[in-house]
Amino acid sequence: MGALRLEDLPNYTYEDYERWEGRWELLYGVAYSMSPSPIREHQDISTNISIALHSSLKKCTTCKAHAALDWHVDDSTIVCPDNVVMCNDTKNSNFITITPSIIFEVLSPSTKKKDRTIKYELYEKSGVSYYILVEPVGMFAEIYELKNNRYILVSEIKDGKYEFILKDCKFKLDFTEIFNIF
Repeated sequence: MGALRLEDLPNYTYEDYERWEGRWELLYGVAYSMSPSPIREHQDISTNISIALHSSLKKCTTCKAHAALDWHVDDSTIVCPDNVVMCNDTKNSNFITITPSIIFEVLSPSTKKKDRTIKYELYEKSGVSYYILVEPVGMFAEIYELKNNRYILVSEIKDGKYEFILKDCKFKLDFTEIFNIF
């Protein structure tokens, strides 16, 4: 008996994904369960990100914030980032079909490795301008900016504001508010 080969693994598509019950992500044809549900701390931080984004983007007419909305990257990859900023999205769809400008992933023990490796590479390759990894343990965020098609760590932040500069707008996000969950 030999080692497991990639071609021996199941390779799922969006058509399969549509029929599944529960919460799933599909990364390059491999299914990942999103169970169990995130813990309260994770949800509180994600809610604070959503509130802060909505507040910060009030003056921008082209960008909108969304929480936990599926991004249909292609027929073998569907992800559900915790929070996103979409710019110039003219489609009214139940899921994201264009590359988000900013993605936040709140790390949890069951997803941390996937968020730091597979999703990091996917978002980088897809051209997401900013990828923010939010760590509830230690209450800090790592902000990666896409420069020359590679992510560069531009800030590790616990409190204070960070200014995001997008093609059509710029805004400051107060991380003190994001980590204020008590």
